[in-house]
Amino acid sequence: MIPFGDPSASYQAHKSEIDQAIKRVLDSGWYVLGTEVDAFEKEFASFHGKDFHAVGVANGTDAIALCLRSLGLGTGDEVITPSHTAVATVAGIEQAGCTPVFADIDPNTRCIDPKSIEERVSTNTRAVMPVHIYGQPAEMHRILESAKAHNLAVVEDCSQAHGAEINGQKVGTFADISAYSCYPTKNLGGTGDGGVILCRSKEFAEKIKSLRQYGWNEARESIIPGFNSRLDELQAAILRVKLQHLADDNAKRRAIALRYNQAFQDLPITLPALSENELHAMHLYVIEYDRRNELMEHLRSHQIGASLHYPLAVHQHPAYAKRIRGGENLQVTNQFYQRNLTLPMYPELSNVAVEHIISTVQNWFREKN
Repeated sequence: MIPFGDPSASYQAHKSEIDQAIKRVLDSGWYVLGTEVDAFEKEFASFHGKDFHAVGVANGTDAIALCLRSLGLGTGDEVITPSHTAVATVAGIEQAGCTPVFADIDPNTRCIDPKSIEERVSTNTRAVMPVHIYGQPAEMHRILESAKAHNLAVVEDCSQAHGAEINGQKVGTFADISAYSCYPTKNLGGTGDGGVILCRSKEFAEKIKSLRQYGWNEARESIIPGFNSRLDELQAAILRVKLQHLADDNAKRRAIALRYNQAFQDLPITLPALSENELHAMHLYVIEYDRRNELMEHLRSHQIGASLHYPLAVHQHPAYAKRIRGGENLQVTNQFYQRNLTLPMYPELSNVAVEHIISTVQNWFREKN
């Protein structure tokens, strides 16, 4: 079976460097918040340009919660975000004590629709959290304009978009603070849980470093209520290796996506939008098709791990259904979830595998039409 993603292939591709990094940590005897975390934070910040600061945390969900907490947001404060995202986005908002509000998505980008944000703003709205879904940059300039007009903070959820760009500017650098997951399946993924926060302000970075560890100051006094959300040294060391290869690995993802797009351009399916002024991180390759369940079963019968990302929008899950404002009016999102289908996508996907996927899709359409 060709999996839709393969974290183990990433390890094998960089095995020697990763093994050396792991040995370095084990030999050091320091396993949490040490020199590897400090170095990763500096390197991750530098990857995004000068004058940025990064803080490693335990996972991407915590990163979202800590971003909101660092902004002083909590109980009663609404955060507008798409329902078309991983549940983690909404879980992080609620973990911070805030109230999520769902906005609809743009059918082209599949990211949050700036017009829908305008429709959801209330007297309790304090922030907007766009998600760069599948590695596709959201329309940040329009989102920032809207947020400024309503005096709202903006927090970017970049968990699926490490290294994506708009006109040469990396996502995560448009807002003042941004959250990333480094779960193993991500473009920049470790071998366990991990997350990182990027921000412009050194003051915010220092506040988050306190919040991630019980609200401690240097004397280990809890000066504010905090979390336990520490990035361990092993994951930081592995992420340092992966960060060096991120740009090349993303380029490999885009090359595979272009082959898919060229092969499928005449088929009756909707392909990912690739804009000339954007650098898509291509975390996932997701098509849309009215008979997607039939196509998915056909692909699986030919040992291709086609899947759904996601099977349900967040507002369709029992834990969130009918209790979050905006969920009752998500027409584009609901339509998308009847048609979405994910094809295999990862840098190590072989030419043979790509050709097998392409020919299997093409043959299905020849047989059905």
